[in-house]
Amino acid sequence: MKNNLLLLIAFLLIASCSDDDDPVTVQQCAKPTGVIANTITFESAEIIWTDANSATSFTVEYGLSGFMLGSGTTINRAETSVMLTNLAANTSYDVYIKTICSIDNSSMYSDVFNFTTSAPLVIPELLPNLSDLNLFAGNLNDLTPSSRAFEYNLNTPLFTDYAHKQRLIALPPGTTMDFVDNGFPDFPDNTVISKTFYYNNDERDESLGKTIIETRILIKINGVWELGNYKWNAIQTDAVLDDMAHTVPVSFIDDSGTTNTINYGVPSMQDCINCHNSSNIITPIGPKMRTMNFNNQLQDFINAGHLSNLSDPSSVTTLPNWEDTSYTIEERSRAYFDVNCAHCHSDGGYCEFQSELRLTYETPFAESMILERKGSIDNRMRNYNPGISMPLIGTSIVHSEGYDLIRQYLNSL
Repeated sequence: MKNNLLLLIAFLLIASCSDDDDPVTVQQCAKPTGVIANTITFESAEIIWTDANSATSFTVEYGLSGFMLGSGTTINRAETSVMLTNLAANTSYDVYIKTICSIDNSSMYSDVFNFTTSAPLVIPELLPNLSDLNLFAGNLNDLTPSSRAFEYNLNTPLFTDYAHKQRLIALPPGTTMDFVDNGFPDFPDNTVISKTFYYNNDERDESLGKTIIETRILIKINGVWELGNYKWNAIQTDAVLDDMAHTVPVSFIDDSGTTNTINYGVPSMQDCINCHNSSNIITPIGPKMRTMNFNNQLQDFINAGHLSNLSDPSSVTTLPNWEDTSYTIEERSRAYFDVNCAHCHSDGGYCEFQSELRLTYETPFAESMILERKGSIDNRMRNYNPGISMPLIGTSIVHSEGYDLIRQYLNSL
């Protein structure tokens, strides 16, 4: 009996000592969840997450998408948010987050969170190279607009020796064009307008590439428009700000398979000023409301948040397309004159005192002097003579289709 009692006492003592040495069970630190980017710009991102541990210490590691953990940039935080700065624009990043519950108790890393920074801001300055302005994304010669710019088109475009044109407007973030009337909208300061001139190498197959000649730029600074011209280099990788006139030989194959060679004239800075001059103030020429009012373009601008102060685009007049035969010959001809000639042949234009012609579409025929000057108009359009032919700037050949229309119109008067 005594032996049994002694064995029981010994067992209890052993069990009691064993309990004193057992490790304390600690709950595993849970990894962060619900990782999101609260704000993303072209150079920063605010990352926030959810913590189920009530912890006050976190490790954030980030880097270019696909980076290996341990090779990224590490930041220690006491809150469930972090602002990542000095990021590259238009770039994809991966983020991992770990919770530190105590010195010897850390969570696993969160699932990878990926985000992409936005496009860089368009720079409203006439910088040395076109690429410096951030108007385009990717390879410059692809002419892919930045997400901060949008294309616009004109119902009747200016003729420039059969060159194609890409037209862009870049508005500062948070701003819009404001509708005023059928003319130009009110553009905010730091608006950038560009027009790039190029030829498809073969009009029958655009995949064969193009030759880009120039990109003309207008920038509104403190209420005043400034202009500059960028001439593309021979290898088509960039364009350089250049205020001199140049002749660039260009060859292309047209829709009929015929090879055409044109001595394209890049205008000088003074040439640009002459055309864009209105009462000694530099102004855009093309993007008037009534010239852009076709194919629901104005409504598209409204829907995209580019145009405000206009609820009903149908209230805006439309400048006819000179090639649209549903209009009369007079309407088509007056529209052609408006786009190709009226910026000079108008009150305040370059030819205000050199010519009686007033060729804006809205000018009543009786005040336009077209009838009185029809012989001169025909003479200056049917052949190309440098310094005499019209349009005076931007062409080196006769626009055969345009002249045929104008000739029919003049003969009808």
